[in-house]
Amino acid sequence: MSHRITTLEQLDAIYGQPTERALVKEIDHLNADYQAFVRASPFVVLASVGEEGLDCSPKGDPAGFVHILDERTLAVPDRPGNNRVDNLRNILADPRVSLLFIIPGVGETLRVNGRATISIDPALLARFEMRGKLPRSVIVVEIDAAYFHCSKSIVRSALWSPEAQVARTSLPSPGQMHHRLSGGVFDGASYDQELPQRTEAGLY
Repeated sequence: MSHRITTLEQLDAIYGQPTERALVKEIDHLNADYQAFVRASPFVVLASVGEEGLDCSPKGDPAGFVHILDERTLAVPDRPGNNRVDNLRNILADPRVSLLFIIPGVGETLRVNGRATISIDPALLARFEMRGKLPRSVIVVEIDAAYFHCSKSIVRSALWSPEAQVARTSLPSPGQMHHRLSGGVFDGASYDQELPQRTEAGLY
């Protein structure tokens, strides 16, 4: 017997229908409450889809780094990274994106779904200057839906609990992972030694 769920009817039989509150909290813009979450968030996960596959990219900066252009439009700076630009490639193929705003110490998160474009407008880039440097581009998101998630997942994971913090030394280091991925050719020890300085120098 197969235990796979393959129809909406099967899914509904297990989960039922969402409560009225779960539906009412979804709106097509950022009200004052949702804007407060955007301004307080220093970390956003941006999900996208394109012809080459899916992407889920972390974005971080001082709280409020995602600018509210108006109640239906957000702007996200694209800071230096590994130059894969998977999310930007996806946006060119399919503008649909989803943002998850996370705030340290807060259980609730904010989800924003919308359609994105990539801008290099000089005036827009200038809004995101950090340490004398501009982002290469800005992701502009036209909002289709916004809603907050309750704190259950954060509570279950104990994400903000000091006792749940994992020692970085208990996991493979970036250099060790690169070393093994290269078949032992990459100098992982030197990479790890230089990483803190290189990270700081390349933030912006």
